[in-house]
Parts: sequence; C-alpha cells; structure tokens
Amino acid sequence: MSVENEKEIQQLKNRIRELADKSYNQNQYTFTGFLGLAEQDALWQVEREVKFAGITLYGGREEAERKILRFGSEAELGYEQPFPICCIRIRPLSAKFADKLSHRDYLGALMNLGIERSTIGDILPGEGEAFLFCLDTIAEFICDNLEQIRHTHVRCEVVDAAAEVAQEDTLKQVIQVASPRVDAVIAKVYNKSRSDCLELFRAGKVYVNGRLCENNSKPLEAGDVVNARGYGKFRISGEPHATRKGKLAIEAEVYP
Repeated sequence: MSVENEKEIQQLKNRIRELADKSYNQNQYTFTGFLGLAEQDALWQVEREVKFAGITLYGGREEAERKILRFGSEAELGYEQPFPICCIRIRPLSAKFADKLSHRDYLGALMNLGIERSTIGDILPGEGEAFLFCLDTIAEFICDNLEQIRHTHVRCEVVDAAAEVAQEDTLKQVIQVASPRVDAVIAKVYNKSRSDCLELFRAGKVYVNGRLCENNSKPLEAGDVVNARGYGKFRISGEPHATRKGKLAIEAEVYP
C-alpha cells in the first residue's frame, strides 16, 4: 500500500472514531458516505474501539458491495432513522439507438458531473437500463444533470428499490476440491491457477464477508461471500460434502 493510501485509510479510521463518539455522546445516528471493500476493512480494523456505538452497514439492498456505515441503534436511541439512500433508474431516451453500456461507462459519466465517489453506491447495469444507489442528498442533482452516457441520451428517475430492483441472477456451480481453503475454491470457481490466486492475496484483493482476507488457507463455510477483485464475487450456498473419491463437493453461486 502506498504512503498516500495509508494516510487516507488512517484519516478514515479517525473519521470513524469521531462518528462513533458523536453518536454515543449526542444520542443521535451518524453516517459515513458509501464505503468500498477496502474502506470497510478500515472499520473492521478499529471495530473493537467503536462497537460500543452500534455498527450497521447497508447499501440499499442486502447484496450491496458498497455500503454506508451507521452508528446508533433503535434500542439505544429509542427511535429508528433510515439510511439516507435513494435508488435511481437510468434509461435511454431511445432504446433503439442506445449503446450497450457497462459499469465503467455509468461510473465515468457520474464522476464527470464532479460528484464525490462516496456519494455513489452500487451501479447495476442491465438490459436497457441500470439502477444506481446514491445518497439522497445527491439524487436530485443526478436526475437533473445526468443526460448522456457515451453517445446515449438518458433519463433518470428515483424509484423504490424494493419494488423495482430484482435480485441479481447467479450461476450455480458445483466444484470439487481437496479442501475448502479459500484459495483452492477461488481457483476452481474461476478456472485459474493457484499461483494466480496467491497473487490476489499478496495484492490484498480478496475479501470474505466484506473483510480483507490475508490467510489464503482460510476454510470457507456455507453462506460465506467471497470477493476476488478482478475476478468477481461468489457465495458458498451449501455445506461442503465428501464425494466418493474423497474430495469435497462445494456449491457456489457466482454473481455476473
């Protein structure tokens, strides 16, 4: 990690501590912006220091990767305050002449509006439309100003995520491994060599259940979600069981 990145992570840790103290001392909910996986790991590094304030992470849907950190709980504060998240549907004005747009296209167009990355959560491209999760304070600005992505003119509207956003389709795989080690499972799921997978660990690009995983021999269990940056994300959807040949069969749901 570069010195600059280390400085940014340290600043984030300090900010997390400040928000925890503010929530506890002033009896109110406090929120960060959207945090990526590396930023969420900064939270886990100081978890023991701030868990007294009540930690909740949410990104607008259960499967979200980018999430907002909230301090405070209904049990402690006596009331509930929802996360300040809006969902925006982005559609082309003319589907017939629309480009096939990728996640990078949508993100690039949003960043060109001059907004901060922390105001933007997950972007879910689909057939002919995309859904964007963002802070509610920036939603109107995006709807008013996001008019074109590449050569495609678009329109934006705030929608109810629960009603409009379907669960991501996954591809189920049953793989056979000698052990449930995370590096072995990644190698099988993505058909990569073990040496390629080890590079991911050395580069700090593997997360299990949202936490940085530096132990490549960590055993996976049912329900674990693995993010291998550059490869993708999958969830272990069943308990590993032995095959007749003495290997382990593991079912994984691979996200597109």
